[in-house]
Amino acid sequence: MQELLDGSSPSDWRALDPANTLYMELAGGRVVIELAPAFAPAHVANIRTLAHEHYWDGLSIYRSQDNFVVQFGDPTEDEKARKPIGNAKAQLPAEFTRESEGLAFDRLPDSDGWAPEIGFSGGFPVARDPKSGQAWLAHCYGTLGAGRDVAADSSNGTELYVVDGQSPRQLDRNITVVGRVVQGMELLSVTPRGPQPMGFYDEPGLRTPIRSIALAADLPEAERTPLQLLRTDTPVFAQVVESRRNRKDAWYKVPAGHIDLCNVPLPVRAPPPAQPAE
Repeated sequence: MQELLDGSSPSDWRALDPANTLYMELAGGRVVIELAPAFAPAHVANIRTLAHEHYWDGLSIYRSQDNFVVQFGDPTEDEKARKPIGNAKAQLPAEFTRESEGLAFDRLPDSDGWAPEIGFSGGFPVARDPKSGQAWLAHCYGTLGAGRDVAADSSNGTELYVVDGQSPRQLDRNITVVGRVVQGMELLSVTPRGPQPMGFYDEPGLRTPIRSIALAADLPEAERTPLQLLRTDTPVFAQVVESRRNRKDAWYKVPAGHIDLCNVPLPVRAPPPAQPAE
């Protein structure tokens, strides 16, 4: 795979959009998150507002469930004591799926137990159903979703979770997915596990403090993390997928001939140094 990436051209890569990029600052470093407005426009708009108004600054990761998710936001159980959400909306529609018509979709030929068709759209792992005409973001490792109560429309983007275990695809079409982590997952995956069954910490002192969550567009360019993501609508990405579907290095004796949607690598890199003019 690395040989394919080394041989790629600049047009095979895209830069993160600062207007759709969040920086979560933890004691251990920065987590970079790409938002998905094409799939959850109302939630993403609310999240942008919350970040702009520093809603999460000083809050915490208050849940870490083994092989499942880490969750962050305001852990206050008394609704009257919760942190006010400023100019963000308190009520949002459920955005579990979207119409697939007009959606760019680079389909994988592999079968999937959760959807008739799988592939990528705008760099995100996506499933779709031609019969219903619906498409949705898949719950893969690093997925960012909006926690909710029983009512489908009970999320507002203040309580978010990141998948840090085996892909819980049963959550697909049941929760609004708002983005994915593109760098810094190691900072979340090592979060100490909370007690069973749900991983919520009994003692506030066990929570992981969040120094801040900011929108990249709200920071000076010098404070941003420059990253490029391999475009998923390119021939080189198709070659990368094939190189993982059928491993040909000496260690593998039997090529799998199949790849799971959530096991497809989504390469990220720092921009290469500018070449001097001749």
